Amino acid sequence: MALLKSRPTVAISITAGLAFLVLMALCVWQIERLFWKENLIAEREARAGLPPVEFPVDVDKVNPDMAFRAAIAHGRFLHDQEMYLMARTMQGSVGYQVITPLEQADGRIILVNRGWVPDDKRDLATRPEGQLQGLVDVTGVIRIARPRHWAQPENDPVKNQWFYVDPPHMAEEAGGDLASPYYLEADATPNPGGFPIGGQARVMLPNNHLQYAITWFCLAVALVVIFIVYHRRPPDSSAK
Repeated sequence: MALLKSRPTVAISITAGLAFLVLMALCVWQIERLFWKENLIAEREARAGLPPVEFPVDVDKVNPDMAFRAAIAHGRFLHDQEMYLMARTMQGSVGYQVITPLEQADGRIILVNRGWVPDDKRDLATRPEGQLQGLVDVTGVIRIARPRHWAQPENDPVKNQWFYVDPPHMAEEAGGDLASPYYLEADATPNPGGFPIGGQARVMLPNNHLQYAITWFCLAVALVVIFIVYHRRPPDSSAK
């Protein structure tokens, strides 16, 4: 008895073939993303692990190679001009990241992300120990502000609600001239009183591309198996 029920139609064959090619293309794309992500993580780790350089000021053009470079900045914190990045979580708890202007000797400012605070620690009065006074040295990594993502709300300076870092507008709200287009993300050096909690820079990134590649490959294999099995079913014995 022949097992072949019928030859696959041209339409089904073309559709299955196109679907197989798409699935394999997605698999290859995820593998490419895997290598790209691994290189990106390695670059970030290498830059963050270098001895800190002086935080760059008087820079006209942003250099992408400076992102996540370890750096040190000097100045005086303007705590009364704190700004808050909204809806930032840490270990499942909702809070804010505190952006504080760091005033330079010439009066210009550098923006420093000092770290995370929970919702009940947003008010300065709840964490007086963390308000470092006088001249300070701040170590961390250099960050480059990213443009607003289409899904992000607009910043609301009136309510001091910031959804993305915008150095020029933040400096304007702080009443100072910006000394650098970069901003500094403070490292995990503990602050007195425990807050803000530094070290929020995401040097390590999620890297699930291998799992995604395997998923697409398995779907492609499953498609081939289903196609073959469907067209090699034994004839229906009840058929006339």
